Amino acid sequence: MSAKVWLVGAGPGDPELLTLKAVKALNQADVVMIDDLVNPAVLEHCPGARIVSVGKRGGCRSTPQAFIHRLMLRYARQGKCVVRLKGGDPCIFGRGSEEADWLNEHGIEVEMVNGITAGLAGATHCGIPLTLRGVARGVTLVTAHTQDDSSLNWAALAQSGTTLVVYMGVAKLADIQIGLLAGGMRGEMPVAMIENASLPEQRECRSSLAAMQLDAAAFALKSPAILVIGEVVRASSSLSMPQRLHA
Repeated sequence: MSAKVWLVGAGPGDPELLTLKAVKALNQADVVMIDDLVNPAVLEHCPGARIVSVGKRGGCRSTPQAFIHRLMLRYARQGKCVVRLKGGDPCIFGRGSEEADWLNEHGIEVEMVNGITAGLAGATHCGIPLTLRGVARGVTLVTAHTQDDSSLNWAALAQSGTTLVVYMGVAKLADIQIGLLAGGMRGEMPVAMIENASLPEQRECRSSLAAMQLDAAAFALKSPAILVIGEVVRASSSLSMPQRLHA
């Protein structure tokens, strides 16, 4: 593998959900720059690499993005194979395209490796299909956290008729609830709040749009968590949860 930067999705947490291409990149990496939400268990695939933590997590001190850019550039210009390892998928709220564009502008070859996003994995592990014939013909992924703290168009989302999957929403539960109710979504709309998606410690709280704030408080919901909002939550009982494979 020639010197370049690989932007790799590590998946939602379960190390068995890492893709074969991600494993290949890690096997050949000289440097792995790892985010906070990546399960350290995946690092077994890069035993000879230098591990550099460049964590970002809401409510905590984060590594500046400009510093991450410069560090990737420095290692790549030294001729090293760099893996930028991100939780979930690098292009779903992962700034993957921003990093790829910046590196391309500085003459660095980039390859993107997709990963399974937490919204999909968390829902699946709870037996929830994000789309379901006759129930939901689409899914919308949104983040409740914006760089400029602007509000989403909750009215449009409430009327979309799709399953809503909300990332980074634990601190914004009140805004989500108020916005969707004001936009016309029914208070009895089912909600699943899923913490630590795909990990052994995954927890799930079932609620409704009207009750989700109170239920989340009683459940002591913590980040990282995703919200699944839609009728598919009610239709989940017939699905079986995936089981971990053991060698």
